[in-house]
Amino acid sequence: MSTQRTPKIFSTFNLTRMAILAALASILFLLEIPVVAFYKLDLSNIPVLMGAFSMGTVPGLIILGLKSLIGLTHSSSAGVGELADFLMGAALIIPASLMYHRQKTRKNAILGMIVGTLCMAAVSILANKFIMLPFYMGAYHMDMAGILKYANVVGIDSEWKLLLLITAPFNLLKGIVLSVVTALIYKPLSPILHAKVR
Repeated sequence: MSTQRTPKIFSTFNLTRMAILAALASILFLLEIPVVAFYKLDLSNIPVLMGAFSMGTVPGLIILGLKSLIGLTHSSSAGVGELADFLMGAALIIPASLMYHRQKTRKNAILGMIVGTLCMAAVSILANKFIMLPFYMGAYHMDMAGILKYANVVGIDSEWKLLLLITAPFNLLKGIVLSVVTALIYKPLSPILHAKVR
């Protein structure tokens, strides 16, 4: 049995890395690319994934939480969007990092991100049905017909069609993009993520 001790989660080194990655995630959170209906793609969970891979699941969730808290300072949804983003981000981060840390191989990282992407898509359906859509209907005094008209997507005429044909595929696409970019840049940046500043 190995006697090697893992570094403490809240060491000064880890806290510094978490802060830097959370700041980077918060900046990327502001850069959104319109994709379909009112859904926009952002790359803010790439630093979160990198933190979770390099430090563990709990630090990854802390980075995600910090990003969401910073997002509250410019929220257009009274924090509801940030809550939904946190839940969907956690659904991606938790399985991806847990699978990777069981055995730190590229294969496990990719499998973890695949499982995480599927989990994120499933959670996006629940988060939109029970958090986002009710909020927007209340905030803008619209019923589901009004939401669907605002979405302006041909052939979408019910809440479940919106969730299953737009929300879930969008989040699958988002998970794939996040996973591919992370897979491409994690290894080259790994020395920086793990190197202590002297």
